[in-house]
Amino acid sequence: MTMRRRPTIHEVARVAGVSISSVSRALNGNTSNADMVARVNAAVREVGYVPSVVAQSLKTRHTGQVAFAMEDIGNAAYLEMVRRIQPTLREEGYRLLLHSTGADVEDELGVLASLSQNYVDGLILCPLRVTDRHVEALRQTAVPVVVIGLLPDDVPVDNVRADSRVGARLAVEHLAEAGARRIAFIDGPLDTVPGRARYDGYRRGLAAAGLPEDDALVRFTDFQFDAGRKAARELLTVHPGIDAVLGANDLIAMGVLHALRELGRDVPGDVRVVGMDDTPLAATSFPPLSSVSLGSADRGRIAAELLLRRLEGDDAPAERVTVPPSLTVRESSR
Repeated sequence: MTMRRRPTIHEVARVAGVSISSVSRALNGNTSNADMVARVNAAVREVGYVPSVVAQSLKTRHTGQVAFAMEDIGNAAYLEMVRRIQPTLREEGYRLLLHSTGADVEDELGVLASLSQNYVDGLILCPLRVTDRHVEALRQTAVPVVVIGLLPDDVPVDNVRADSRVGARLAVEHLAEAGARRIAFIDGPLDTVPGRARYDGYRRGLAAAGLPEDDALVRFTDFQFDAGRKAARELLTVHPGIDAVLGANDLIAMGVLHALRELGRDVPGDVRVVGMDDTPLAATSFPPLSSVSLGSADRGRIAAELLLRRLEGDDAPAERVTVPPSLTVRESSR
């Protein structure tokens, strides 16, 4: 005789139209959202779901730990986030665990899958690429997750984002107003969320300033110092008439400053330079680097606050919070 397959919590979540973690909170009595509880209970009756006593005991285990997974803990932008995430969580009794993914999609998906092992109560994830597999995994997370970065609007996960397009446009418009006419751009990989957004912003900035696009003045590389330095040397050797460079982050822009010094070019006399992220590196470089702040500290704080609300049982619809950019002008582009 063939045994009937036992309905799963995934089916309950699908029928109720909520996340798996919301179903868990409703079944465990960890939410005050009456409408959510009613929808989950109705879905439980519809699919015939019977919770496992053993599984429920595991789900309600409190670890007092939250993980933060980002591309590179050595990147000053992520350090700024950590400096705001950690004290925000500590005030509520949580420890913060850090994990560098190297922007590896498989690693990030592994982190999401491992949440079912109950080693943390929640996760803050900052991916450079968001694939269909990320979206599917985020729909099925066993614990609350907040994503720092751009997500499709229909993903039921809290999302804190920067407006990199506007930020890059601000930088280009500033350089044009300062007199630059051949503005180069050194970006990260175009298949990443920030790489695409910042490239779009660069192009919009050129259009707003009435300057023509020139693909020869654009390089796509990694968001790293050495990559920026190498790309800048190549660009400035082939196109000595470049009079400004926008780096897609401060690490790239710092590499540009070093390349210009090696080539004997004056900053800002010969070439103006602007970075993005406005990390502590910008103010301490030589010359001090103009940079667009994308609110790393604020994004970290907001992500931690949103996660804490979910951990307290808040089942309100997923929030989308955008932190506006701002430009700090320093000696490198005056």
